[in-house]
Amino acid sequence: MLRLTPFLLFDGNCAEAMEFYRSCFDGELTITRLADTPMRDHFPPAQHHKLVNAHLKSAAIEFSATDWLHPVQTWRQGNAVAMYVRANTFDELKSIFDKLRVGSSEQFFVELTEMPFGIYGSFTDRFGVPWFFVGGNA
Repeated sequence: MLRLTPFLLFDGNCAEAMEFYRSCFDGELTITRLADTPMRDHFPPAQHHKLVNAHLKSAAIEFSATDWLHPVQTWRQGNAVAMYVRANTFDELKSIFDKLRVGSSEQFFVELTEMPFGIYGSFTDRFGVPWFFVGGNA
């Protein structure tokens, strides 16, 4: 069975971000640090705290993440990828929306609200990840 799941890249704060997402979505979080892999020998000790893989899975969601470890390219927060949360009711969306919005950017914040096309809200979280929420008829 072929499945597509989101994979996020962070700049050294992957563990913090994934713990935050786990607190919002619940579920099981598994992490693997660079220091716990044979890859550690190819990186300076200052990078050993970084995650090579984090995986969060619950009944509602599943996605993975890593810290940026590319030796030559520089990490840059992208603006072409976002997380997309769908639910049937306002209350389902509101619960997770309120958890994830903690520390979010005010610049592009759209409060979760009923629109003519359904429920909608969006923001960029404190880790620079854009989130879109839709429900109802959307």
